[in-house]
Amino acid sequence: MRAVPAAVCALALGAALAGCGGSASGSGSDSGSGKRGGSGGGSGSQATDDEKRTYRLGESSPAKESDMQASSGATYTVTPTKVRTGTTAEMNNSGLEPDKEDGPQIPVYVWSTLTHQSGKPMEVGDMDDDLVVRTDKGVRTRALLVLMGEATWPDCPAPDTSKKLNAGQSEKICTAFLVPAGHKAAAVELTRGFHKEPLEWPVAG
Repeated sequence: MRAVPAAVCALALGAALAGCGGSASGSGSDSGSGKRGGSGGGSGSQATDDEKRTYRLGESSPAKESDMQASSGATYTVTPTKVRTGTTAEMNNSGLEPDKEDGPQIPVYVWSTLTHQSGKPMEVGDMDDDLVVRTDKGVRTRALLVLMGEATWPDCPAPDTSKKLNAGQSEKICTAFLVPAGHKAAAVELTRGFHKEPLEWPVAG
């Protein structure tokens, strides 16, 4: 969750998730936008019927292989542990300038544990790059990406995305997402390219 000063609008790179269309993150008609231009979850799933794709918060994902050239071959797991939908007041106090095209937005906070399993060191920011929040109204959005500065979110400090983890090391982080006002987080997803359906962690309530 990187933030821009109030004079600059918060931006999310506009790469639509597979099977969905739209523009900026959190738009009511958008089903997801890309952080760092990453690829989204997929159509044309080749998943087998007995493959586990739904997890409880606190359960780790299967080991995922890095798609970054610098850490090619490294594996890691992602464990979403807690999700909270924020408020309009938190958005107003964040220091971010609202995007008029997207309309009113609110934050969603996702706390996760990233664990480097094997291979070359990996940056924290590369290990949470495929996380997506899906709302109760079907909007899917990637994490907030901004150009400079820091947003202020209660109990959700900006992670050190450049920190490198070696095999066996873990990092607990909080990531901020923006969704349309009036929506609630329904699930956290971990995209797996265009040929596999994403893994998901439903959010109770």
